[in-house]
Amino acid sequence: MKKACCFCGHRDTPESILLSLEQKIQYLITQEQVQQFYVGNEGNFDRMARKSLYKLQQSYPWIQIAIVLAYLPHTREELSKDTLYPEGLENVPPKYAIIYRNRWMIDHCDYLISYVTRSYGGAVRMLSYAMQKKRTIFSLC
Repeated sequence: MKKACCFCGHRDTPESILLSLEQKIQYLITQEQVQQFYVGNEGNFDRMARKSLYKLQQSYPWIQIAIVLAYLPHTREELSKDTLYPEGLENVPPKYAIIYRNRWMIDHCDYLISYVTRSYGGAVRMLSYAMQKKRTIFSLC
C-alpha cells in the first residue's frame, strides 16, 4: 500500500517557511517512500505545499498529487487531472465542507506536515484530529 501525506496550516502562513516545507516533503519522498500527497486549496500554506510538490515532481515523477476540494466545482475549468472531490462530500452542509474534507485527508494519510501557530481555527482542529488518529506529524514551527 502506498504511503500518503497531507498538509495543514494557516491561510496566512508566511513565505519564510517555503524552504523548510520543500525539504520536509523531499525527506518524506526519499526516506519514507511517500508517493501520494493530498493537499487542500484554501490558503497560503496549501498554495506553498502545491508549489513545492509540483517542483519536486519534476525530480520525483512517481509522486502523485491530489488537490482535495471541499466544494463541488462550479465550472469544468476548476477541475484538473490533479483534483479530487471526496465521495460523500456532496451531502455535507457547506458550513462543514472544509472540516469533512480535512478529516477525509487525515483518514487517508500516514503523515501530516503542519504549520499551526494558533490555538483556534481549522488548522488546529485538523492537527488535533491527526493526533487522535495517531498520524506521524512533522511540524514546521
